[in-house]
Amino acid sequence: MTRIAIGGFLHETNTFAPTKATYEAFVHGGGWPSMTHGADVLKVMRGINVGLAGFVEQAEIRGWELIPTIACGASPSAHVTKDAFERIVGEMIGGIKAALPLDAVYLDLHGAMVTEHLNDGEGEIARRVREVIGPDIPFVVSLDLHGNISPETVEYTDALIAYRTYPHVDMADTGRACARHMDLLLAGNRFAKAFRQLPFLIPISWQCTNDEPTKSIYLKLAALEHDQIPTLSFCPGFPAADFAHCCPSVFAYGVTQTDADAAADTIVRLVMGHEDDFDGKIYAPDEGVLHAMELAKTLTKPVVIADTQDNPGAGGDSDTTGMLRALVKNKAIKAATGVIYDPAAAKAAHEAGEGATVKLSIGGKSGIPGDAPYENTFVVEKLSDGKFVANGPYYGGRDMDMGLSACLRIDDVRVVISSHKAQLADQSMYRYVGIEPTEQNILVNKSSVHFRADFEPIAGKLLICAAPGAMPADTSVLPWKHLRPGIRLKPNGELFTPQTSSPALVP
Repeated sequence: MTRIAIGGFLHETNTFAPTKATYEAFVHGGGWPSMTHGADVLKVMRGINVGLAGFVEQAEIRGWELIPTIACGASPSAHVTKDAFERIVGEMIGGIKAALPLDAVYLDLHGAMVTEHLNDGEGEIARRVREVIGPDIPFVVSLDLHGNISPETVEYTDALIAYRTYPHVDMADTGRACARHMDLLLAGNRFAKAFRQLPFLIPISWQCTNDEPTKSIYLKLAALEHDQIPTLSFCPGFPAADFAHCCPSVFAYGVTQTDADAAADTIVRLVMGHEDDFDGKIYAPDEGVLHAMELAKTLTKPVVIADTQDNPGAGGDSDTTGMLRALVKNKAIKAATGVIYDPAAAKAAHEAGEGATVKLSIGGKSGIPGDAPYENTFVVEKLSDGKFVANGPYYGGRDMDMGLSACLRIDDVRVVISSHKAQLADQSMYRYVGIEPTEQNILVNKSSVHFRADFEPIAGKLLICAAPGAMPADTSVLPWKHLRPGIRLKPNGELFTPQTSSPALVP
């Protein structure tokens, strides 16, 4: 029987964010399933939208014996602590080593992990795995399309396969694709690699694959795959990780080097030709709320606003109050916003009880410039223990645990308060505290794009607002220090010039 070691360790690192990812953050998981070890991995990784779950499904169909190590993820944030990285990777590598001899290794990683002591988390994981298994054992990795991929990650693996949707509704499908490619490798095939890094950062708000130009790029990418090019990926990247390999990338695998190079270069030319199109309208908070209120007069579905700069899926602490202030100040009617992370406020609401009127200071505790706690008197409309199932296409049926939670109301504005962080990417994240999203005029979600998977069908209009937060919609305003020289800080933006020399971009 074919023996394959598997594991998962996912983190998207915003090096400018206020809060680091500790070991405990991975134990809880945030929007990811909580940390699991050994045989328990196979119990948890079933029927959910995660790369590892898709691989497990296909492996069992093929009759492969799986040796699980560890599986975990944490909400995007600042650096992964050295303690967390070394404990998790130590368990993963120890499990692989103990399982030898093996026929293959599959890992579900992110691609944009930066730690306290390592700029390239995935490159180091791949190096350690290859050191244990040797040069000949097939090693395949699934990645988030927001990965900032390094040459080392490409070098130490036999194949990297990235998601093709944002919102990421194809995470499990990507795991299935890894299993199909593993079949080819187990049959003795080996493929040439082509890797390209592109010379401009792409803000995440314009990476959505429901819209152009990204939609057409991925359609072309899929059309280029055939027997000579079994897999091809484009990562627009995560433009908030201050290290040399933060940039979009393309990687292709071909029967010959010519095949791989031609496919990669075709996608590079396509992306470069759309540089002007990776841009769009972003509203200031008051401007966006007033526009939404005007639209709501004639729409029969909610106007959904992305509070994009405080997206906990991009490193925000999910506690800024700029959009809440705009809703209240402009007297928005039938409006709701969430999720604001504030354990102290959630606890106070529970102590006061449903129906109580209580003075609270909510959010604004992460030290974001231009932000502050919002103090006012609220009605506690609904309390929750924070446990529910998120059945929308992004979370894909995951069990969620937001901790003590509440719906607070001020005038006709409702606020979801929680004790754990996860981006509001599912309608259930309103319903679990008694808010029916389809009955609101305005919904303000702390998310950038993932919310669209579940909210586009109920939305009359989508808007993007930029209140203070850890993930600027304009990537050029971040205080970059360690990017590669010559990369443009946004589409058609100024060139980055480092204070000290860094490696040149891969041509």
